[in-house]
Amino acid sequence: MTMSVNPGHIPVKGDSLPEDRYLDREESWLRFNQRVLELAEDPALPLLERVRFLAIFASNLDEFFMVRVAGLTRRMATGLAVQSASGRLPREVLERTSEVAHELMLRHASVFRDEVLPELSKEGIEILRWDELSQTEQERLHRLFRERIYPVLTPLVVDSAHPFPYISGQSLNLAVIVRDPDTEATMFARVKVPPVLPRFISASPDRFTPLEDVIAAHLDQLFAGMEVVEHHVFRVTRNQDLEIDEDISEGLLQALERELLRRRFGPVVRLEVEESISPEVLELLTGELGIEERQIYRLPGPLDLAGLHAIADLDRPELKYPPFVPSKDALPLDTDIFAAIRERDVLVHHPYDSFTTTVQRLIEEAAADPRVLAIKQTLYRTSGDSPIVDALIDAAEAGKQVVVVVELKARFDERANIEWARKLEQAGCHVVYGFVGLKTHCKLSLVVRQEADGTLRRYCHIGTGNYHPKTARQYEDLGLLTAAPDVGEDVSELFNHLTGYSKQTSYQRLLVAPRTLRSGLIQRFEREVDHHLAGRPAHIRIKCNGLVDEAIIDALYRASLAGVPVDIWVRGICALRPGVPGLSENIRVRSVLGRFLEHSRIFAFENGGDAEVWLGSADLMHRNLDRRVEALVRVTDRAQRADLVRLLDMAMDDGTASWWLSGDGTWTRHQYADPPQGGEGGRGEPLLDIQRHLMKTRRWRTVEG
Repeated sequence: MTMSVNPGHIPVKGDSLPEDRYLDREESWLRFNQRVLELAEDPALPLLERVRFLAIFASNLDEFFMVRVAGLTRRMATGLAVQSASGRLPREVLERTSEVAHELMLRHASVFRDEVLPELSKEGIEILRWDELSQTEQERLHRLFRERIYPVLTPLVVDSAHPFPYISGQSLNLAVIVRDPDTEATMFARVKVPPVLPRFISASPDRFTPLEDVIAAHLDQLFAGMEVVEHHVFRVTRNQDLEIDEDISEGLLQALERELLRRRFGPVVRLEVEESISPEVLELLTGELGIEERQIYRLPGPLDLAGLHAIADLDRPELKYPPFVPSKDALPLDTDIFAAIRERDVLVHHPYDSFTTTVQRLIEEAAADPRVLAIKQTLYRTSGDSPIVDALIDAAEAGKQVVVVVELKARFDERANIEWARKLEQAGCHVVYGFVGLKTHCKLSLVVRQEADGTLRRYCHIGTGNYHPKTARQYEDLGLLTAAPDVGEDVSELFNHLTGYSKQTSYQRLLVAPRTLRSGLIQRFEREVDHHLAGRPAHIRIKCNGLVDEAIIDALYRASLAGVPVDIWVRGICALRPGVPGLSENIRVRSVLGRFLEHSRIFAFENGGDAEVWLGSADLMHRNLDRRVEALVRVTDRAQRADLVRLLDMAMDDGTASWWLSGDGTWTRHQYADPPQGGEGGRGEPLLDIQRHLMKTRRWRTVEG
């Protein structure tokens, strides 16, 4: 790849950059899921954690097809699809996506069958097909079938009086061919595998068989008097992205409920079949479902390995990560939480710092504190038994003013959010559903408290993750707890913007999308260029979940061309090409995957030697910068800024285990040091596991404290 920028010329916005400077977004996402699969392939990980990663890979891929592939297919069908930023036409994107997805799904099935299953068997955990079960186990399952499975099955036959049935998305099904022994006529029937039953049925302790195998073994009972000629398992994935017309006059909540009902009937985007399926049955399915050859995925059984979560949940602690107890040192329980936050900003890092004793505790104590007058809160995702929601209800019932901005359109959590919105309203909370056309994705809490001297003080939390106590133990996130007046004013203004008609666009310590976040970051990229050209320290460090926005990427390319080092720590998608001569020699991109889901977003600028660091909810994606309300907060405490910069540098260090992105879009895992010189093959010592290091650091800090 060559550049049109002249050597020594400082690039500006008007300068041209290569047309092929972006990696394809969809393939980049698939390569992220490939990294998840590589964790499942890693024999150094505890066995049931490998099983978990197999399940996560399958769940991730389901969502990818339901949303990304489905969205592109829908846009093509309506004539709205255009050439992607990577230069691929829509049809080329779908073809390449299908090619890579086929490769990864076969690899996933192979890892399960050839690597993980034998290892499970060595540990006394077996997943067996029906014919591999003992006679005693089969007899037990005969009884189970009659008592628990048969009553919920509904075989649907296709004939002149019964059309081909609707196949719901994500459902597992049996395609059955039966013959009438009197007339010799054959018919097709579909039996849906009930999702209300366990994916893998226990035949005896630690021995399981797929639910569809149990059903298949009893088809003669479902089709009494008929001859079962053949049966095959198949699974359909449909478009499940929401299409809400937010300009309609009726309420968003009612519109969303109606759309959730329609979601089940989206077009088919993938058909998974066991590789043993007969050509005749496959032809019938493809014809009735109206799909193309590239949408068919032939796989070894069993299908739907997302159900392996149940196996990963088995009570075998010796086959899992060792237990980890988050630190409570950030805000010790014997301290006055309001006094502690008044004294100085508190930076919390989950799951290493306890969410329960910091963020959740702030809301719960605010709800119970008679000096607290009001609580304002954004909720994007939360748990089914949320202590945060319970605390907000308690506060409202105690007479406090409680305002909750609920994002109803949080993907795949819409129904739960509708339920919580209604529960909050019934308790007397003021519930707001955000803006038409924008998702409220920022993570904000505001507590207004009257102090002993009569003054009002605002206590704020600005975070990178959802107010979800369960995922806070699995997701890596950051949060800033502060009583700083400038942040309190900013957060108050932002809540007024969310709930009223305020058109506030400038803030003291916040950058807010969609108005100022992209431009604010790009201005800081350009400032680093100015520092570098003036001989002052300059360095751009970013941690995010996804990097796709072309304006951001181009600004980073220009910073690199000017000589500014750029380090990017990204979990998922990255459309930027690092290390390309004449474009991005000064850019490195790394990815860390492991026990915890890396979820925080950090933006750090060397700023001539006085580091400026921001954290918040926004990824560098079009949806975050243009179609969501996002917020970043500037961290002002010098020690906290230094901690965050050290964290970023640790992740980018060559001695830390990570995946490295190359300019052609391939990711290479760096897990072990090079073997010593003179060594005979093999590999060197394991590189630093940053998550394990942080867990140990928190433990040491707890002991020393």
